[in-house]
Amino acid sequence: MDVRPWLLILLCVVASWVQAHEPPVPGKIMLASEEWDNYTNRDGSGLGWEVLRQVFEPAGIALQTRSVPYTRAVGLTRRGEVDGWVGSYRDETEGVLYPDLPFDADHVYALGLSTTPAPTPATLGHYRLAWVRGYKYEDYLTNVHRFNQIQRRDGILPMLEHGRADFYIDSLTEARYVLGQAADPGKFRLTPIIELPLYVGFADNERGRALMAVYDQRMAALVKSGELKPIFQRWKLPYPF
Repeated sequence: MDVRPWLLILLCVVASWVQAHEPPVPGKIMLASEEWDNYTNRDGSGLGWEVLRQVFEPAGIALQTRSVPYTRAVGLTRRGEVDGWVGSYRDETEGVLYPDLPFDADHVYALGLSTTPAPTPATLGHYRLAWVRGYKYEDYLTNVHRFNQIQRRDGILPMLEHGRADFYIDSLTEARYVLGQAADPGKFRLTPIIELPLYVGFADNERGRALMAVYDQRMAALVKSGELKPIFQRWKLPYPF
């Protein structure tokens, strides 16, 4: 007896079953983020939003954005109230899903007085540091012992000028924003410290898994094609891939 027709029928049944049990891909994605200047602006502009729009919208998934403080963005994702949050370090938080590929790298800088010796990753532990609460730089910078976590970026320059901290640690975009508020920018210096891959942290549910699968597929294609390079050039930030 020729078993090929039965084999074909079986394969069709299996394929139909797999397709029926695959989670449907949503037509929109809601991502939360802290409002970072020229990166995740409240109006939906900025490098980060532009990259993620290029990831999802050609796949038929409309990007919706929500601006909230960083720790709130993480909490909303963990509760499934949004589909993900922007700017996580790998495995930074439990109870969420991490994709295979980052969408950018965090260029972490130290902002300090120009009269203070420029720090290195090896010497940072000798200084008093400050950064925004929730960023957990202590997990990524070795030999760091003395640091304060601040609520907002207001008042950083006076803090440095009056010796309440030696260096302020933040991403390049935010450090530039803070430095741009100085009446005399020459009094300060920016020093590169470390680069950390940045991820979207997805909600650990069916929607999150479906959206993450699209994200990984699209990011792999975009990195291979180089299509994201003009976005980074337009926003004057280093291309991380």
